[in-house]
Amino acid sequence: MFDNLILDTDSYKASHWLQYPPATTGAFFYVESRGGRYDRTVFFGLQAILKTALARPVTHAMVDEAAELLAAHGEPFNEAGWRRIVDVHGGRLPVRIRAVPEGTVVPTHQALMTIENTDPECFWLPSYLETLLLRVWYPVTVATTSWGVKQTLRAALEKTCDDPGGQLPFKLHDFGARGVSSKESAAIGGLAHLVNFLGSDTLAAVQAGRAWYNEPMAAFSIPAAEHSTITSWGRDREADAYRNMLTSFGKPGGLFSVVSDSYDLFDAVSRIWGQELRDEVIASGATLVVRPDSGEPVEIVAETLRRLDEAFGSTVNAKGYKVLSHVRVIQGDGVNPVSIAAILERVIADGFSAENLAFGMGGGLLQQLDRDTQRFALKCSAAKVDGAWIDVSKNPVTDPGKRSKAGRLMLQKNAVGEYRTVAVGEGEVAPRGWADAMVTVWEDGMLLVDHTLADVRARSEARG
Repeated sequence: MFDNLILDTDSYKASHWLQYPPATTGAFFYVESRGGRYDRTVFFGLQAILKTALARPVTHAMVDEAAELLAAHGEPFNEAGWRRIVDVHGGRLPVRIRAVPEGTVVPTHQALMTIENTDPECFWLPSYLETLLLRVWYPVTVATTSWGVKQTLRAALEKTCDDPGGQLPFKLHDFGARGVSSKESAAIGGLAHLVNFLGSDTLAAVQAGRAWYNEPMAAFSIPAAEHSTITSWGRDREADAYRNMLTSFGKPGGLFSVVSDSYDLFDAVSRIWGQELRDEVIASGATLVVRPDSGEPVEIVAETLRRLDEAFGSTVNAKGYKVLSHVRVIQGDGVNPVSIAAILERVIADGFSAENLAFGMGGGLLQQLDRDTQRFALKCSAAKVDGAWIDVSKNPVTDPGKRSKAGRLMLQKNAVGEYRTVAVGEGEVAPRGWADAMVTVWEDGMLLVDHTLADVRARSEARG
């Protein structure tokens, strides 16, 4: 139903081939973040789009379907242009896509990728592909949000933990699969998070890592309770429900998580876990991860840590902060970048190491964002008319922030890591002291660069 690339666009795009100047033979487009919540972005997700949306060649049957649908829809259709792509190019799109290597952290207001046609008769094609290619905003924005939280967690761990590098990869867990609009969003958004971390309950992201980024196992999880597996025992048998978790999963060296607020969180922490089951938890050799799931997050986490310390004790690490014995806490309710920072500030002020705590983020990670979070846009910056390239841009007086760039653009990087986007002539190379920061990843229907998730992760750490 949705596998016809010709129909993976906005309706008005079907009429644009008639709107360019006569003798147009080329169009050059670029993608950028025009600012937003973060002052830099982690580029990620284009490869997934290329492998899923562009890999299948266009066929005459697709052209037939599009011609019928668009005629009924009220739009003109460039049937001859699409027939040419099938007959001359074997259904493979004559475009060249260049982009920064995935995982690269780039300041906003810089070109992240460019698109141009390679067949002069298909000058209309780069614009036609805007709809599907600009969807890269979503994985980039998720990866950037996750990366931003990673920097917050890194700072907290470096201040309070003896092994920040070992702890950091598992401190933000993806809880977002049920809160997104589709499995596809869970897959690509969940995988974008895994550029930065190793913990996730979003299985679609693990599948996506295998399918799109050559990663056999992108994330890890642990056994965990939900409210139904606790409340089905009844309130009078709450302790039995917890004991069952301990018996089933409390193995030496293992971790398991138990949501403990079904009735009275503080009673569960202090009396059931802290008294009735305390010795069994210690004897198991496992680490119990207590999950609060209601209340004001900052106060709830602080009080949970205090009560667990009172019940199970703690040691003081080399940096002077308390590390709980036998137990940890994961907070998955009301979690977003702002609340994470507030919780960490309180925990550290109370004398606890950040290593006592992990976070599960759902909607705040995969859903509470949109294309305007980082103000993403794909714009035309140059056109070839009458055999010559001309600069193309917009500059609306009603919103200077929407001013676009002009020219055939190249993102350049120097030896100290500074970026700049400059207009260059066709075939021109970067000047001395600067290097072309983009690579050609797709040309004429062929994927030319196949990133691994391991390589993407390494690049994201380069400026981490």
